[in-house]
Amino acid sequence: MTQENAVAKAKKAVLLVNLGSPEAPTVSAVRRFLRAFLGDPRVVNIPRPIWWLILNFFILPFRPRKALHAYQKIWDPKGSPLSFLTKQLTGEVAKLFDSQEVRVEYAMSYSTPLIETRLKEFQQDNINDILILPLYPQFSSTTSASVHDCVVSEFKRRKYIPNFRFISDYACHEDYIAALAESISAARQNYTTDLLLFSFHGLPKQLTTWGDPYEYQCHATAELVAAKLGLEKSQWKLVFQSRFGKAEWLKPYCVDTLMELPKQGVKHIDVVCPGFAVDCLETLEEIAIANQEVFLEAGGESYHYIPALNDSPRHAQVLANLIKSWLG
Repeated sequence: MTQENAVAKAKKAVLLVNLGSPEAPTVSAVRRFLRAFLGDPRVVNIPRPIWWLILNFFILPFRPRKALHAYQKIWDPKGSPLSFLTKQLTGEVAKLFDSQEVRVEYAMSYSTPLIETRLKEFQQDNINDILILPLYPQFSSTTSASVHDCVVSEFKRRKYIPNFRFISDYACHEDYIAALAESISAARQNYTTDLLLFSFHGLPKQLTTWGDPYEYQCHATAELVAAKLGLEKSQWKLVFQSRFGKAEWLKPYCVDTLMELPKQGVKHIDVVCPGFAVDCLETLEEIAIANQEVFLEAGGESYHYIPALNDSPRHAQVLANLIKSWLG
């Protein structure tokens, strides 16, 4: 039996979903990606007519060129790190399942392969038992909920809706916490630092008021990992990065903290980003490059970015265990 036939005969499917990325390091590709991403009502909670004007007349004409400069710093011969690492991680997870029983694929919310494309492929192959796993450990209405919207939107167009399950988050999952702690310990075994900084992507503070659990889940993840590492409260800190616009976002802000730490005598730090399954623009350019410069210019002496779990076998096993617990 060929591999293609084995895949086609799979009884169940798992779809790992990530944000997406520009498909090339060009202004036009970045603009297409930002149009799709920032055009999602889940991502920007501003009345549509007002936001349409802001997006099309003040953001898309100018921001793609600035963002392109950042993407060019991290672009790999294999493409966007988020894209190829997600693909490679999916391949590692797939190895842990019988391909005749469970088909494992990946999709992106705002770039190819799109969620609806993968769901149509499952339909064509008569797979009617599907598990959706957004690669966002902490749930947010701006990420995981958007994935759910897209899945439901595709199914609303059909006469028959397959069985499907949706993993909302795994912020406190035991295997995930253990894998993070192991990764951090391995990275820090040859040196000592003053502080471990947990940096999560920021969100407007208003979302927490509206019931988004993201802020609380970020704190839960950091606290569990710190406990697993045996860290005292003075040895770690949580911050939020990637603030955009003038509204109040979740605090403390990463950049502000990096500027203040050297004044407090904290000159040597490690930074880890547990909200990202794989490394991407926000970790490789913002955290590992731009924010390192901020810290060193403020008087810091050493700054280490600890990579995401990426496509490591340990990460694949974490996701496989999570998937198996849901598939039954």
